[in-house]
Amino acid sequence: METKEKIEFAGLPLAVYREIAAHLRQVEGVEVDLIPQSSQEFDYNQSQISGLSFSWTANSGSESRQRVNQILAYYQNRYMNPI
Repeated sequence: METKEKIEFAGLPLAVYREIAAHLRQVEGVEVDLIPQSSQEFDYNQSQISGLSFSWTANSGSESRQRVNQILAYYQNRYMNPI
């Protein structure tokens, strides 16, 4: 059984979304896709990406889920909680 999840980081640049996706793809049992921005209006402060969609495959265990949570927490702390 596959579980899909979606995560969004408001205003995060495309390059950082790609970095997160590459990082998550290294975790066993995780598949990641970038979700394109759906807005028709261009906003310089808005990312070209609306979010990440990732799914867990049947062979992903609790270690994989814990690792994904660690990766997401790292990026959230780095980019969403400025000092």
